[in-house]
Amino acid sequence: MASAAARHILVPDEAKCLELKTQIEGGTDFADVAKEHSECPSGAKGGDLGTFSKGQMVPEFDQVVFNEDLNTVHGPVKTQFGYHLLEITARSE
Repeated sequence: MASAAARHILVPDEAKCLELKTQIEGGTDFADVAKEHSECPSGAKGGDLGTFSKGQMVPEFDQVVFNEDLNTVHGPVKTQFGYHLLEITARSE
């Protein structure tokens, strides 16, 4: 079964999400941004979600995590929880 490791940042609105993405793309460390801004408990761990299988996260996550490029910041990704920036750190089939 496919599995992946990823980290994310959760914020309530798209504008904030885009602002944080610009900061990360400009060189600010993803983990530091997650610790400071993410509203998910994983923010305390730099946004690290650990390893998970397809179907364990919401469908919007799976769509990105199991199809997009590794080590690239993706988003904003809208879910029922808010807006996410996602970085896939590993994936196996």
